[in-house]
Amino acid sequence: MVFSIYAWITIITILVTFGILLFTKLRSDLVFLSVIGVLFVTGVLDVNEALSGFSSTTVAVVGVMFVVVAGLTYTGVLHWMVKNMLGRPKDYKRALLRLMIPVAVLSPFLNTTTVVAMFVGVVKMWARKVKMKPSQLLIPLCLAGNMGAVCIILVLPSNLVVSGFYESNSGHVMGVLAPAIPGLFGLLAGMLTVIALRHLLPERKAPEAVFESTGDYTVELLVPSDNPYVAKRVGPLGLNNVVGGSLIELRHFDDDRIMSPVPDKEPLMGGDRLVYAGQIDDLLELKKKFGFVSADHFVFHYSEVDTSRRLRTAYINFGSSLINSKIGNGTFERDNNVTLVAVARKGKRIEQAPREVVLQAGDTLLLECPPNMNIDTTVLGQQLHFFDSTDVPNIGRQTLVSTAIMMVMVALTVSGVMSLLQSAFIAAGAMLIFRCCSPSQAMNAIKWNLLATLAGSIVLGLAIQKTGIAAWISQGILSISGSNPLIVMIAVCLVAAIITEFLSNTAVAAIIVPIMYSAAIQLGYDPLPFLIALIMAANSSLATPVGSSVNMLVYGPGGYRFSDFIRIGVPVKLAFLAASIILVIILYPLTPLNT
Repeated sequence: MVFSIYAWITIITILVTFGILLFTKLRSDLVFLSVIGVLFVTGVLDVNEALSGFSSTTVAVVGVMFVVVAGLTYTGVLHWMVKNMLGRPKDYKRALLRLMIPVAVLSPFLNTTTVVAMFVGVVKMWARKVKMKPSQLLIPLCLAGNMGAVCIILVLPSNLVVSGFYESNSGHVMGVLAPAIPGLFGLLAGMLTVIALRHLLPERKAPEAVFESTGDYTVELLVPSDNPYVAKRVGPLGLNNVVGGSLIELRHFDDDRIMSPVPDKEPLMGGDRLVYAGQIDDLLELKKKFGFVSADHFVFHYSEVDTSRRLRTAYINFGSSLINSKIGNGTFERDNNVTLVAVARKGKRIEQAPREVVLQAGDTLLLECPPNMNIDTTVLGQQLHFFDSTDVPNIGRQTLVSTAIMMVMVALTVSGVMSLLQSAFIAAGAMLIFRCCSPSQAMNAIKWNLLATLAGSIVLGLAIQKTGIAAWISQGILSISGSNPLIVMIAVCLVAAIITEFLSNTAVAAIIVPIMYSAAIQLGYDPLPFLIALIMAANSSLATPVGSSVNMLVYGPGGYRFSDFIRIGVPVKLAFLAASIILVIILYPLTPLNT
């Protein structure tokens, strides 16, 4: 087959997109919006095709569902479920079941990221009660969320991409429960694998625990100019070796030199920065006793510092602009009205002043924040994931109302009375009418960046189909695999399962679905079972922390290493795929189109 210039442009665009997503920190929404622009400007797609992603039912459903989930969140439905489902299991095996089952049940109906995020904080507290490490529970938490979300075509964008493609190309609707039984069998196989191989789950130190143990972090303190201890020597003041820690370096205000170790005879001067390693409680007591402060700028008087500010711990998200940067080199603290107090990395002390540390994904920061700061509505909330939450919902009448709205929405969709988009619009409207969430909360809940990414991935999938790339790849797979539809299905699913460990499942679904559909049509078979199998493969990002935003949610709080996910994720992934695809073949026999 001879490719047209438009096909080559599309191929180059795909390769560049893959490279950018894999090897850079650029936002995925920006990348996919750029993809739309490139495909339109070069003439690969006309204006209607380039904008088709934004007008697609898939994007509309995902956007409206954000409002529905906001109603459930702000009325405390998720909070109540999390608090009342875990209990006190007698052993580790039962603990895994008590955790994974409710997460898997909730994930198909709600945004998986929201469900897992709600569980993370509670699981860490629960782990202490049942005398386990959070790292032994957080990977099972995200695995259950990822596997459970596959079972229903309701809120998962990748599922909606596949079902939307099937409907627009075949004229038939893929039922909301089409992947339910294969997904449930895959989920069961995956959960049993986690329990059987639970010894592979690591016992890592949780990042916030480093602020409770000696020598695992660094704290930087500043000496105000009017401090009564100015001009006195470090040694006689007892600042070199203090209870719970030690002074590891000193930097004078008017001198770039770093003193380490610090001589006992060195005088203290206004504007000096003292870097300590030790236990947080003892060093905060030292800070209070000597009138030192945490600040990113020169402080003349102690009263300049707001003493009502409180400490909060957070880890750096994957994709954060803070990665590979130093806090001291920018305006991060001033822009976000926070002050960096300490930095820790995977339970080990960093032998540098906190503002001089080149930050990495997963690093834990101790920050001084305003007392009433709503992290979730600031840019800061996109850069960091905070361990605590200022948003504590009230359980009451609205909780029951939002639950009833959600149940009615599901019933209308599953019974076929309304389409998913229609029932979602009604549910979102009801959430606002009955004040389960305010209009501002609803708008803030919509993740516009995700919608842009989803629209861009749909447009890229359209280009793959229009330029003949999908047919060409399908033909290549057929020439290698022969005319056996089962082998073709497994081959394409294997490709999707590998790619999804490095790219979002939505992007993988959008790129692979035209290939799988074209392969089925060329073989002369009904594409439905092929696409249901693809749903299982595209959503099997279980073996790396970078393949799923859900995995990233627990990577920092669990104190994990990259290899921790591979060790337990690979066998779970294989069990999930084997069980679910076998059930697809049993329930949806591969039948020729002319029968």
